[in-house]
Amino acid sequence: MIRCMVVDDKPLAIDVLKNYIARVPSLTLTFATVNPLEAITKVVEGEVDVVFLDIQMPELNGLQFMKIVRGKCLVVLTTAYAEYALEGFENDAVDYLLKPVSFERFYKAVEKSQLVLKGLAGETKVDTAIPARVKDVNHIFVKTEYRLVRVDIADIIYVEGLQNYVMIYTAKEKIVSLQTMKKTEDQLPEGQFIRVHKSFIVAINKIDTVERNRVSIGDRTIALGEVYREAFYNAISTR
Repeated sequence: MIRCMVVDDKPLAIDVLKNYIARVPSLTLTFATVNPLEAITKVVEGEVDVVFLDIQMPELNGLQFMKIVRGKCLVVLTTAYAEYALEGFENDAVDYLLKPVSFERFYKAVEKSQLVLKGLAGETKVDTAIPARVKDVNHIFVKTEYRLVRVDIADIIYVEGLQNYVMIYTAKEKIVSLQTMKKTEDQLPEGQFIRVHKSFIVAINKIDTVERNRVSIGDRTIALGEVYREAFYNAISTR
């Protein structure tokens, strides 16, 4: 059973989510409040697995709330303001629900939360061989909140994993994609990209230096994870 909490300064918004939670057998509502400070106490006491959290609140906004409780529970943001999506993902929000929230969209957020809580979104085993992936592609399509976005392979500098989301850094922009690192890794062409850390995939031809098990790309330095070192050095030694 997943223990849920709803935090919103609008009682009607709380009622909607309470109704949705009651319709999902795997969820139980432990607390609902208009007071985010009161909610933080419940999180710190370990009473919550997932918080459905409004962003725009007078005493403490949702993004501030996330920074305080980071790592203590999962957060699904609920708001009428789409412009906060990127910052929410950068603070490891599991999902981002735009009001008015439909039950179908709410249920998708629940499914994502279940994956994270069960540990299915991460990988526990690492193959030190270069994985078999696609070979000859010049672009990929990645899933964002509302659409599929084309990303040119030549523009990708590196990819950073954020729970079951990824941030794709390109020469032009940063793209938040709602998919796992494993999915992204499988999309990228074999021999052009390499996993260097559980949270990073880099374009080999964008690497500037490798020193003391650190990879530098532009102004970003990325630690070379121990379990990825053999595959990484094998890959660059053949180029």
